[in-house]
Amino acid sequence: MRPEYEVKTEETQDGRECLRISEMDPYHWHKIAAISGIAALGLGTYGFHIFKPENPIFKEVWQIASVYHLFHTAALLAAPITKRPHIFGGLLTAGILAFSGSCYTAAYVEDKKYSALAPFGGFAFVAGWASLLF
Repeated sequence: MRPEYEVKTEETQDGRECLRISEMDPYHWHKIAAISGIAALGLGTYGFHIFKPENPIFKEVWQIASVYHLFHTAALLAAPITKRPHIFGGLLTAGILAFSGSCYTAAYVEDKKYSALAPFGGFAFVAGWASLLF
């Protein structure tokens, strides 16, 4: 198994040495999507079959988190073929964690104050999709 990052010494045009760190392989986003997909399916199944909050509005919050989680996980599969895979994949992953994660938490503990990161996650989703324009 090769390391994700390799450090190489290169010589610049003016004769100085510099260190170059290779980037993560864009296809690592498939592994991240696989982990996220497993989590999305597990959390969605839990929310549908087991989760019984006292206030039914939190069941809807859980469902919304689950839909956005699964949808953006599927989009992560396209990250390696985008122009900037690490920006696209990183923003979608941040969006999943911030938006869906805070919605799951707020629904589970039945307290809206835990959804404070949701707007930042939504912004990360928008920024991720917008990154495809550039």
